[in-house]
Amino acid sequence: MHDAPAAAAEPTEPQPPLAESEPLSAALKQRHLTMLGLGGVIGAGLFVGSGAGISVAGPGIVVSYLIAGALAMLVMRMLGEMSAAMPASGSFSVHAERAIGRWAGFSVGWLYWLLLVVVLAVEATAAAQIAHGWVAGVPQWAWVLIFMLFFTGANLAAVKNFGEFEFWFAALKVAAIVLFLVLGTLAIFGVLPDTEPVGLDNLVHAGGFLPNGWEGVISGVLAVVFAFGGLEVVTIAAAESDDPARSVARAVRSAVWRILFFYVGSMLVIVTVLPWTVQRAGLSPYVAVLDSIGVPSAGQIMNIVVFVALLSALNANLYGSSRMVFSLAERGEAPQGLLKVSRGGVPRRAVLASVAFGFVSVLLNLEWPDSVFKYLLNSVGAVLLFVWALIAVSQLRLRRLIERRAPERLVLRMWLFPWLTWTALAVMAAIVGLMLTDDQARPQLLWSTGATAAVMAVAGLREWRACRHRDTR
Repeated sequence: MHDAPAAAAEPTEPQPPLAESEPLSAALKQRHLTMLGLGGVIGAGLFVGSGAGISVAGPGIVVSYLIAGALAMLVMRMLGEMSAAMPASGSFSVHAERAIGRWAGFSVGWLYWLLLVVVLAVEATAAAQIAHGWVAGVPQWAWVLIFMLFFTGANLAAVKNFGEFEFWFAALKVAAIVLFLVLGTLAIFGVLPDTEPVGLDNLVHAGGFLPNGWEGVISGVLAVVFAFGGLEVVTIAAAESDDPARSVARAVRSAVWRILFFYVGSMLVIVTVLPWTVQRAGLSPYVAVLDSIGVPSAGQIMNIVVFVALLSALNANLYGSSRMVFSLAERGEAPQGLLKVSRGGVPRRAVLASVAFGFVSVLLNLEWPDSVFKYLLNSVGAVLLFVWALIAVSQLRLRRLIERRAPERLVLRMWLFPWLTWTALAVMAAIVGLMLTDDQARPQLLWSTGATAAVMAVAGLREWRACRHRDTR
């Protein structure tokens, strides 16, 4: 992880919420942010990717999700505190710049932008694969083009379009999980027709609750922690709401516990209803459970949910990447041409720049999925940990400053400050150490470290040139 250097400039006094001086729209409502906070991290990683975690941790995956979810909750609380006090379209990039220095804001902003536009390609391709399975007459590349053009148009039109799409996408995902939890609980107690009570036997049979010991739990954490990425977008979106400070505080409060409940509750139902040994990486454990309790067409139902989750993530990533690069341009860290804003308050050039790179990523994914795109994806795979670490370091520095100079802005406070912030940083450092010892995770970490070092080198060069320019004036 990258701690702030001792020589970093003292953070400046917090300014009035940036959303007041930015030309962006303020069309997002509280209901948009609340559902974005709830649904932002509920994606294909949960519905499909969780099978990999169960296969290595067994029933202990519940503990893995508790650990990963607790870390995500702490990060979200820290980010919510800063965003409620200083709303900005660049969110944590702006906070890092104020707390640590321009190099930090530049580095985390560009790395997060790159992460979003690369992952966008994975989501567009996966959604196209599902759609192609339904309508085989339309080639996969055409589905990708349709999705990209549709969501580009929606994001170019008005920010309320993004809000409405995400509201209904999130509502469907949340409803699907709630229904799954209800059906699974009924199956456990044998309330469903033609079913016998499952009980708790599957939690202790086939090796016990921790069949692979704590090593399996830790491997489970590595398999699932990155599924919590996406919670950051709600704080980016808050800058375009009618009351940014209160909106983000409410969204974080309502989302943080419910997200943990959805994730941990789902895993508990899955490993209780079925033996963990039947789960396989790449196969949805949700489908396996629904099939076992007799839900007709369970696979197609879950395909629809995963399809919606992928489109939701695509929409959110396009939005988040465009606002991040717009914020970078505002601070002189990206081309100034990206500052062009429509009459409706939409940074259209920033949207087009983000989707253009997204199209490049999609082409790489379609043509060279196992070579060029694989390396590109690995280069951003662990960037989320760098982003989270910078959020924690920024919160440590800004919290003290806000308490001294503008305590009334602390409408949302981090729990047990600063101890839980330091705990979160320690957990992130431990995850990095574990990734270095894991044969599958190590390449991703090394490639991501290389990408981070390259961006930070550019940031350092920019700072050196700026200092040299000032000295020669």
